[in-house]
Amino acid sequence: MSPPSTGLVLSGGGARGAYEVGVVSGIIEVLGLGPDDPAPFQVFAGTSVGAINATYLAGHVHQGDLNVAGLRQVWHDLHLQTHLRVDPLRLMGLRSRWARFLRDDPRRFGPSLLDPAPLDAVVTEAVPWRRLREHTESGRLRGLVVAALHIATGRTTMFAQIAPDRVFAPSKDPRRRAVRTEIGIPHVLASAAIPAVFPARRVEGAWYCDGGLRFNTPIAPAIRAGADRLVVVSLMHPHGPDHDVQLDEYPNPIFLMGKVLNALLLDPVNYDLQVLDRFNRLVEVLEASLEPHELKKVEDVTRRDRGMPYRRLETLVFRPSRDLGQMASEHLARESVRQEMGWVGSWLLRRAARKDATWEDDLASYVLFDGGFADELIALGHADALAKAELIRAFWGG
Repeated sequence: MSPPSTGLVLSGGGARGAYEVGVVSGIIEVLGLGPDDPAPFQVFAGTSVGAINATYLAGHVHQGDLNVAGLRQVWHDLHLQTHLRVDPLRLMGLRSRWARFLRDDPRRFGPSLLDPAPLDAVVTEAVPWRRLREHTESGRLRGLVVAALHIATGRTTMFAQIAPDRVFAPSKDPRRRAVRTEIGIPHVLASAAIPAVFPARRVEGAWYCDGGLRFNTPIAPAIRAGADRLVVVSLMHPHGPDHDVQLDEYPNPIFLMGKVLNALLLDPVNYDLQVLDRFNRLVEVLEASLEPHELKKVEDVTRRDRGMPYRRLETLVFRPSRDLGQMASEHLARESVRQEMGWVGSWLLRRAARKDATWEDDLASYVLFDGGFADELIALGHADALAKAELIRAFWGG
């Protein structure tokens, strides 16, 4: 019998994803893992920026420390002038029209707020794609799942790269479909394509965008990929905003975009975790109350209806101890940061730097692809993990 599989589930949230790197770094420090030790995770699942982080870590599953220091460096190297490059012509779709006129590939110039080329370079160069395939073939990597939204049907697609001796139980939910494949650059970029911020991506002949719109925290896919216990990293403060906001005027587009992204990408996480906790308690009661043959009948029904039976899963959940939107506002308030932006980016986010602009912080926290801001989030995630050192050691058996 193979040892239990530990799954790492990373949610989406744009630039907020640096927090996930800090949490993983803290876990590795608490466990005292080095490059020659076994990796703490065997199954990885991510959506949006979580897909980028998860794919990078899965590519380094041959190292006990997952080369998380390298991922920290990737985030540290982000620069506002490069990775927050606002292009008004691209946003209005004029780049795409010019591409058709010049007989160039219009997919390279899809409408978006930010220039996607720097993100493409990060995903292409940072992830060890060849090793990812080798780890899957050897079974060292038992599963990697990346979620993206199929635009034409509105269905969430789970692109799953699974070890040859493993089974990926597909969901029978009509809103979701599973595609067992070799995950590559297009799959990850599609998962990270936040609408309006980055252009949609074409994968295997179809258009996809950010999987977080319908399925931001891929807990179920990690379970279906064989995880026996889960570490889940959320990017939302457990109590939400620390302040009530009174709107005296009609909200502007910056406010609306930030709140819509919160509703689509962050709010469902807590609900998913509540559902998981309810099922854990339900399974515990069933196991204690039913005879083995009766329990088997229940398992047969759930297997027929959802593709696999319910089972109890131990979970370890991390959430930011601070409001990441507020942290973005404080970061933008620094004059040195604002000077690094182009005039469009500065105009777009300057209100978030005002002391009275408490309701526009959210958008800034999604698009503030800046190494300094990433370092702050990584430090917060690292500290939050160290604060749970006893729980981490207990989760991994002392």
